[in-house]
Order: sequence, then C-alpha cells, then structure tokens
Amino acid sequence: MNNQKRRGPTAAEVAARHPDAAFPRFHPRPAQGWVGGPAGLCFLDGRYHVFFQFNPDSALPRLVCWGHLSSPDLLRWEEHPVALRPRLPGTDDWRQDGQNAAPVPPDPHVTAVRGPSFFTFLGRRFALQGAGLASGHAAVLLYRADELHDWRYEGIWFTTEDTLAAKHLPAEIWECPQLVRVPDSSGAETWLLMASLRPAPDERHHAGGVGYLLGSLAEDTASGLPVFTPARGGKADLGPDFYAPQILALPDRALLWGWSDEVSGPDGRTGRGQPAADAAGWAGLLTFPRQLAVHGDALAVEPAPELRGYRGRQRAKGAAGTLRLPGQTETAVTGGEGRIRLVLASTEQVRAVFADTVAGGDELRIFVDGSIVEVYRHGSVPATVRAYPAPGEEWRLELPHGAAADVWDLEQPGTVRREGGSWSRG
Repeated sequence: MNNQKRRGPTAAEVAARHPDAAFPRFHPRPAQGWVGGPAGLCFLDGRYHVFFQFNPDSALPRLVCWGHLSSPDLLRWEEHPVALRPRLPGTDDWRQDGQNAAPVPPDPHVTAVRGPSFFTFLGRRFALQGAGLASGHAAVLLYRADELHDWRYEGIWFTTEDTLAAKHLPAEIWECPQLVRVPDSSGAETWLLMASLRPAPDERHHAGGVGYLLGSLAEDTASGLPVFTPARGGKADLGPDFYAPQILALPDRALLWGWSDEVSGPDGRTGRGQPAADAAGWAGLLTFPRQLAVHGDALAVEPAPELRGYRGRQRAKGAAGTLRLPGQTETAVTGGEGRIRLVLASTEQVRAVFADTVAGGDELRIFVDGSIVEVYRHGSVPATVRAYPAPGEEWRLELPHGAAADVWDLEQPGTVRREGGSWSRG
C-alpha cells in the first residue's frame, strides 16, 4: 500500500463544500451515499485505516461496498477509492472465487449468523461470530483461526443463558461481537466482550443499542479453548443512535468507532426519514474515535485525546447560564448541581436533544457537528444522539446552577482562524 500518493480528497475538503447543514464537518465520511458500520480497522505504516459499509450510489443500504478512510493522527482524514465491491451482475452476493474461510455452521441450533471478529489468546488466533439460536437466545460462535483461510468451528461459545449476559446484553441476535483486552487502572487483566443487540432477524431499528461485559479469560485445560467469565456489565453508549461499533486493539490502547444511522422517528423523535435522506443524497456516519479503559470496575469511554486538536477559537471560558452554540463546537462543562439540557430552539418552539443531571464532580464534553451530538461523561460511557436543525433553529445549552462551560469552535488543524463571528449568552 503506497500511503505517500494521494488517492482522493480529504474529508475536510468534502465537508467544507457540502450544501447540507446536517452534514458533519468533522466526522469523516464521503460526500454522498449510505454509510454503515465500521469494519477492518488497522494501524499500518503510521496511519489509522477505517473501512466501513458503503453504498456510493444512493442513501440506501443496497449493493454495499467497503469504503476506506485513513489518517495519520485521527484528525486529518483522507478518502480512498472503494476498497471492495460485490461481484456483478448480481445483488449483495459477497462470495468471490476461492475458498470460504467459514461457511454457515451445520448446527441446527444456529438460525442466524452475523459479522465476525478476531482475538488472540495465549499465542493463538480465534474468531468470534455473532449468532441467534433456535431457542431465542443470542450467542457468539467460536472458531480456531490459525489459518486465515480455513477456520475450525468449535461450537456455541457464550449465550444469553448466562445471567449477566441476559441482563446487560438482552437480544435475540448478537451482532458485531468484539472481544479485546482493555487497559485497567487496577493492573488486572480485564477482557471486554461487546455486542450490538438485535431484537429479531427482521427488525431494522436498533433500539437495543450496544451492551458490554467485563470479565476474565482462561484456558480450558481439556480442550485448550478460551473460557470467558463475566463479572459486570452495562451499556456502551446511553444514547439512541449508536450501533455496530468496532474496536481497534493496539498494544497500548483500545480505540472504538461506532455507527450512527439517520433516524426516522420510530421512538417518537423527529428524525430524517428515507425521503429526506434520498433528497440529501447521504445517510449514516461514524462516531469520533473513542478510547476505552477500565476504571473502578467500570468501562470508561473517552474521546480520543487527539480530538483536542480540533479546538479552534475559544468562544467562552467559565460561562454560565444558557449558551447559544454554533453548529460545530466542543463544550467542556464542569461543576454544578442539577439538570443540563441541550436543545434546538426557535421563536416558535424548543426541542430537547439531550438532557441529564450532573453532580459537583462531573465533567462533560459535548460535541455538536451538524446533525450528530456526542456527550462524554468523564469516567463513564457517552451518549450519541442525532438531531437535525430546522431553518431558524439554533443550538442552546442550558447549564445548571454552579456549572461552568468552556466553548471552542471545531476547526481543522492548520485552519486560519476566522475573525469576528457571533456568540452570546441567552
């Protein structure tokens, strides 16, 4: 792979000339087409590579290809040509000439299978595959993957028959399962099992979100296979618009990207339905990269530290009350007791986008980028929400008593900072 030769426009160039106000300026994605879940994450020759489901020709998940973005620093992203396309003529048949690494297992208990992932344990490579069972339980299947082209099926490995799994990962199908070792501040060897929670094979909405379990991994002395023992769990994101994450496990850190689809309001929220997405010509995006760790027996998900590089002009320092925010901004909130609320407001109405309560020691970082909002609470997990500003609406952040906020414009590294502009407190 020749990473020195430029293969396409940068994501910043794509975003800067996009006519849709809901289009993200800092969450990289192609200018047009449907974007689905991330896949094939890797760090190679000094660059982060993120692949993702992609239909370059419409805002619908049809004839899905693999898109490709890369970055040297998680800030400046370059769009590459489509990496893989389905074989044509045909529809979504991904089978190519050659040998399948693993066919659907000949197991009558397995009624559905989903995307696989790899992990390494005691020097051996294994693969997991999400599944649904005839019993109604969700599951992950285990394979030995010593050879990438020939996986050995080892059976149903872990299911919602486990009490903690049933509590924290309730589903009929587990999609996009991930098993990685994550840094633990206690020094313990902690493993994270994460899965997207699908209620049934024919359900398209993702109301279940994404759950996780933290636990230990040990070798079964008889079979030599790994055994996962969960100890605790929870949700990986507390918002309604986060699904199908993928984790890049590196020697010193674990990074996660998730998928945020356009919403059509099945839960009562006003969203962007398919006709509006078709008119705009695009749908779906990836979250900012998130760094994973374990602190105090819980999963902590923070923005990747590199994202501070997007901080441009500082619009406020230690502000209080109600703040009017631009459409691409980061706000850091500290202190305060009570309710915090992010809304879209006009002279006719106020629409709540995110609301929560904060206590004295809480620290929040709130990113707004077009139609995506990511709210991170230090030491906990974030919330991802989609919202689409209508003409005449503005972003407002209502702070509780005693809270203070610092506000920055989001700017691409190297951008000449604008003079003037407007910002005010309500």
